[in-house]
Amino acid sequence: MNETGLRARILRREMLCGTFIKTPAIDVVEVLAMAGLDFICLDAEHAPFDRGRMDSCLAMAKALGLPCLVRVPEGSPTQILMALDAGAAGIVVPHVYSVEKAAAVAKAARYGHGGRGYAGSTRSAGYATRTMPEVLAMTEETVVLGQIEEPEGVDAVAEIAATPGLDGLFVGPADLAVSYGETDMNAPVVIDAMRKVCEATKAEGKGAVTFAPNMGNFDTLRDAGMHMLFFASEHAWMLNGARSLVSEFRERT
Repeated sequence: MNETGLRARILRREMLCGTFIKTPAIDVVEVLAMAGLDFICLDAEHAPFDRGRMDSCLAMAKALGLPCLVRVPEGSPTQILMALDAGAAGIVVPHVYSVEKAAAVAKAARYGHGGRGYAGSTRSAGYATRTMPEVLAMTEETVVLGQIEEPEGVDAVAEIAATPGLDGLFVGPADLAVSYGETDMNAPVVIDAMRKVCEATKAEGKGAVTFAPNMGNFDTLRDAGMHMLFFASEHAWMLNGARSLVSEFRERT
């Protein structure tokens, strides 16, 4: 494994900062690559990323050396294969609420019997410039994160975290709050769930990941054990920047 790569850093539980990208445009990737982020993630679950635009954004990220994950719409082998063949550094899979689903996701993301389909002429394979052993070895660099978004996933988190081939668990605080009947991502039951996920992943030497809208609750998340944070998205960053400038303009005029 590349010890400076994203997967190695996650498994070492380094503090990592990234964001979601909602706009399927290479310009957004190009601009954010100058921000000093540790990674970005194309949100193909909640934003209009078709295969072509996902491919273009991944090509830009790869050219700029910025690790780029893809949150796939669902954990099917087809969706996982598309993202990884296009050169994604890894995948984020929503609604991993059982050991069975975790195992299926991990299998689909790794080469082997019944797992990820092999193709030598893809971006991830260097367009037929890498040997089969070299391509197969790249599995060691592929990041596989499962989202814990339901109470069932929290209840089974110890077993899910122990799933071979899964590198970390991403607590989806919004969906988890809704599932618990809450309207606040920082509700005590959600923070308690985060702690359980952090304990389970730490015990297995895997990553503890979550979303945060801003730095407002950073200390709470870090104290709970979270070390890989997806901060908002470029939508929120653009809006916040624009609002700040407009507010200062109104005050001074």
